[in-house]
Amino acid sequence: MINLTADSVAELFSAAVTLAKNGERVSPRGMATREVMNVSVTLTRPRARLLYAPPARILNPAFAVAETVWILSGTDDPWIFDYNSQLKQYTDDGVLRGAYGPRLRAWAGGIDQLRRVVDILRADPDSRRAIVQVFDPARDAAGHSDVPCTLGFRFHLRHGRLHMSTTMRSQDVWVGMPYDLFCFTTIHELVAGWLDVRPGMYRHHVDSFHIYESDIERAEELTEPAASPEMPKLTAPWDGFGILLDHVRAGRTTGHPGWDAMAATLSSYQTWKRGDHRRARAIAGALEGPLGDALTAWYTELDRRKACRAVPAGTR
Repeated sequence: MINLTADSVAELFSAAVTLAKNGERVSPRGMATREVMNVSVTLTRPRARLLYAPPARILNPAFAVAETVWILSGTDDPWIFDYNSQLKQYTDDGVLRGAYGPRLRAWAGGIDQLRRVVDILRADPDSRRAIVQVFDPARDAAGHSDVPCTLGFRFHLRHGRLHMSTTMRSQDVWVGMPYDLFCFTTIHELVAGWLDVRPGMYRHHVDSFHIYESDIERAEELTEPAASPEMPKLTAPWDGFGILLDHVRAGRTTGHPGWDAMAATLSSYQTWKRGDHRRARAIAGALEGPLGDALTAWYTELDRRKACRAVPAGTR
C-alpha cells in the first residue's frame, strides 16, 4: 500500500496528483485513465479541508458546501443540481440513485447510521462496530447510472480523539477528491462534536486512485500550493441539527459562525446565478476565512470561462 500524509488538503492534493499522473494507463468504460492501485491518504488536520490552488485547480466552494448539506440532510432531492448541473447526466428518471444522504440518514428506509455511530460509541467508547455503510449491493447491482464510489466509513474513539476512515472503490483525484474530503471531514468533525471529543486522524483508503487523461494537461500546471488554513469549527448540537441545515440551505443565519459562513456561501452563489454579480462578490468578499477567498476565485474563473466562450474560436 502507498501512503500519503499531510497536514492540509492542499498539500495532500499536490502529492496525490503527482502520484496519480504517473500511474499505469487503463481505460475502464473506455475512458483513458492513469491509475495507482491501493493508496491510503491521511489528513492530520481535518478542518484544513478546503482546497485553494489557483490557477490550475479552482473549486466551486458553493457546490462543496451544498453537497455536504445535501448529504447530511439525508435527501436525494434535485436541488443539488442548482449547484452542479453536470450531475444530471448520472440520474435515472431525474434521481441520483447513488445519493449518499438517504443511505446515511435512512438506510433501508429507517436507520439513521450517523445516530447509530454516536449511540454505539457512547455505550462502548472502545467499540470497533461504529460503521456507516454506503455501498448497497441490493440497490447498486440494478444497473443505475450513479453507483457510489464510497463503500463506507468507520469511526474509532481512542485516547479522547475520534479517528475516521473512509474506504473507496474508486477515487478521481483531480475532480472528485477535493469535494469528497471536504464533505467527509465535515462528517468527521460533526460526529466528534456529538461525542464531545476532538477529531483525530482522517484516513482515506482507495482501491483505484486515478486521474483522467483529459485532466493531465491542467494537472501539469499545478504548482505547490500553500497549506490550507483550518476552517471555522462546525460542531453543532444533535437536537435541532436538521433545522440548522435547512437554514444553511436557505442562506439564512444560524447563530453559529462556521455554519453562517456556509450559509453565506450558498446565498452568494444563488445571487450570482440570478445575475447580480456585484452583490454576489460583495457577499463573498465579506466572508472571513477560506470560503470567501475560494468563492471569489470561483467567480473570477466563471468570468474567464464566459469571456473565452464569447471570443470566436479562430481569434483565440
